[in-house]
Amino acid sequence: MKRILSIGLLLLGALSATALPASALQHPTKDLQKNWGTDVMNVTQAQLHPDHWLQNLKNPEQLVMTQEQINAHNQGLIVHNRFVSDPLSIPNSLTDKQLTAKIHSISKVPKSARYFVDGRQLSPQDYKVYQDNMAFAPAPNGHKVEFGLMVKRAALRTFPTDERVLNSGMDADLDRFQESALFPGDAVAILTYSKDKQWALVQGFNYLAWTRVENFALGSKQQLAEFKDEGNFVVITGAKVFTQYVPDMPAVSEQQLDMSVRLPLVSENDVPTALYGQNPYANYVVWLPTRTPQGKLSLQKALIGRSQDVHLGYMTYTKANVIRQAFKFLGERYGWGHDYNGRDCTGFVGEIYRSFGILMPRNSGDQGGTDFGIDSRFSKQSPMADKLAAIESLEVGDLLYIPGHVMLYLGDEKGQPFVIHDVKGLAYFDENKKLYKGTLNGVSVTPLLPLRLSEKNSYVDRLYNIKRIR
Repeated sequence: MKRILSIGLLLLGALSATALPASALQHPTKDLQKNWGTDVMNVTQAQLHPDHWLQNLKNPEQLVMTQEQINAHNQGLIVHNRFVSDPLSIPNSLTDKQLTAKIHSISKVPKSARYFVDGRQLSPQDYKVYQDNMAFAPAPNGHKVEFGLMVKRAALRTFPTDERVLNSGMDADLDRFQESALFPGDAVAILTYSKDKQWALVQGFNYLAWTRVENFALGSKQQLAEFKDEGNFVVITGAKVFTQYVPDMPAVSEQQLDMSVRLPLVSENDVPTALYGQNPYANYVVWLPTRTPQGKLSLQKALIGRSQDVHLGYMTYTKANVIRQAFKFLGERYGWGHDYNGRDCTGFVGEIYRSFGILMPRNSGDQGGTDFGIDSRFSKQSPMADKLAAIESLEVGDLLYIPGHVMLYLGDEKGQPFVIHDVKGLAYFDENKKLYKGTLNGVSVTPLLPLRLSEKNSYVDRLYNIKRIR
């Protein structure tokens, strides 16, 4: 603990923001190893490679949890954690009161002012337009719940609208109506439709929000359960993978599949010698959910090249694999609520762990604030010494929570704990002990101790939980 405390105090006072020297700009290869990245708290080029952190691991391939233990973890979340659910377990109908409660749980008018991108503040009339589109006719016999599979990566929205809405800071990167995203193959319960029939309120495994109807296809519970429970499947383990190009079949051609997407494999007996004019032997042949013109589910064969970053079944949950998965997102631009075809801090850690089949709540407060795994919690009155002692005992893959943010622990470098996280801002004290404010706006490797939220508070000051997924 003393080692971390002394190094932490040194870094808090000594780290500075420096630009690349002119010589490096004139000679791009000269001093690249030395200078690249030094404007981000002296992070070295080597520290931006997973092998740098893998070489320090003891027993890197040791299994952390078996698949049976992971299944038990998931079932425990579904039963005990209100932020994770099985969409197929939702009742087949909802009362007026139940449906109203569902809508109000996500589509509340915010207390703070919101602005369109042109600077105009949203008025009560603007919200009334959204509310009118969400209104439904009373149903004495209940509102029928439908079920489906997502057929594309799809935004989940606060209200049934694509309009981007900002807070008073007018940061165009933060669309306050953007909630999350779902991926191809995710099962959903469709609770209701907007009046214009362009949107639906859907419940995914860890979020409820509005999405456009063309993003999903309706199927029976039995169809969806068979798709979800198929034991012979592949998992997308790259940041993004694409199906092969298929002429004249856009539904299966070059479809984006993000990390953690799970798709059943077509059985060998059903794989032809030629598929879409191509011999499929050098590809994985998967069942991809598509949508018919009538909105119904149609499973179609799709090809994923064996050169793509795909795994047969879930990856084994090891510390080494956590690091490997995390670095596949390195440099990806930050996307609030999975905006910008990316992800935010919780999407980042959620997709990493879902590669192993591990489910989590969607938002950082729901992850860090609820009990699963092994939690080390801190109150506002917790001594700094207690936090530093816990930090010194961190294991690779542990998740560190501050209000509104989560980080993944990578390892220790000369007594300094390092994290990888999907983060927007950057602040720390420079060598003159003045607060430097910059930006990262992407998946980044940083030391933990120097990071600041303000002149008054560091990240460690606001640390309220360390979660170990076990």
